[in-house]
Amino acid sequence: MKHIFSITRRDTLSQARCGILNLPQGPVETPVFMPVGTNGTVKALTNEDLEEIGFSMILANTYHLYLRPGMEVICGAGGLRSFTKWKGNYLTDSGGFQIFSLAPFRKINDEGVQFRSHIDGSSHTLSPEAVVDIQVTLNSDIQMPLDVCTPWGIGREEAKKALELTSRWLIRSHGAWTAAADRGYRGSLFSIVQGNFFQDLRQESVARTLETETPGIAIGGLSVGEPEELFREYLHITSSLLPDEKPRYVMGIGSPEYILWAIEEGIDMFDCVLPTRTGRNGHVFTRNGPLVLKKAEHTASFLPIDGSCSCRVCQTYSRAYLRHLFKTREILCSMLASYHNLFFLNRLVLDSRRAISENRFKEFKEKFLYRYHNGGGE
Repeated sequence: MKHIFSITRRDTLSQARCGILNLPQGPVETPVFMPVGTNGTVKALTNEDLEEIGFSMILANTYHLYLRPGMEVICGAGGLRSFTKWKGNYLTDSGGFQIFSLAPFRKINDEGVQFRSHIDGSSHTLSPEAVVDIQVTLNSDIQMPLDVCTPWGIGREEAKKALELTSRWLIRSHGAWTAAADRGYRGSLFSIVQGNFFQDLRQESVARTLETETPGIAIGGLSVGEPEELFREYLHITSSLLPDEKPRYVMGIGSPEYILWAIEEGIDMFDCVLPTRTGRNGHVFTRNGPLVLKKAEHTASFLPIDGSCSCRVCQTYSRAYLRHLFKTREILCSMLASYHNLFFLNRLVLDSRRAISENRFKEFKEKFLYRYHNGGGE
């Protein structure tokens, strides 16, 4: 089995740890938040913005890139990195979440998934092997296998069928990945734990996942609409079953609370569209809690978004100006708010790493969340 991860620090009062992912485009320190660049770009930001903030890995979406611009174009460019000119590492998801969200337009069987494009209605069929091959063409540094995504609230039998199909697909994905590695592909395949919100199915999924050895493990099926308490319960249940030596990735979390809870449980990687999506809608993070720029109270406020933030947005622009940009629908508002939100989350992760290395993560988390929930704004 390919080993890509080493643990460098541990917090003795929680499961939090620091580590290093050794990837083809260079090492990535963990815990790490990955911005989402669905179509090969993080919305409203340039590659230079991301590098300036300090990101070394971003996520791209296999489903969207497969449909547009298509593999012929990306292959002709020499892979996704050559196409986009991003210098860091890429993690690509399998597109499973997007495919399964098209419930009226797809059919699932043992061979794979048949679906109709959300763009033009064209028909497509993807097998586990094809999804691996697409990500090999993208030249992903970390790729995810095709899995069956299930929403919160389904019954146990449906969850079990999804788990079993995901497990069978993983074996086939692993075979295709191994064959690609024999041909010189350097990226890593992560497996995905499913099982919905049934403890015995989570245990079964982990056991079956570990039978197919992959360099890393993702926890799927969380943050899919369930109550916050249930997220925390099943995050704890699932993470406690995972091997210590492999990197752990929770898919689709991007709020400060969820990130800190994940780090406390020993999670190393996370991604989400939240910071850029909310930024485009004028919602920004501050140490004193979320702030909504469009509120009238900011009309003549010449304070920065967050007085304790060192990002170039907070060092340059006022809330009044940002509110003006939002109200006049200027593109610059999306750019500045998204930049600040990603800077804020990256700083949160950097501060978390420092707290872990100093064996005070739990104290750091509690102080941060108390202020975040009770700060009341500036």
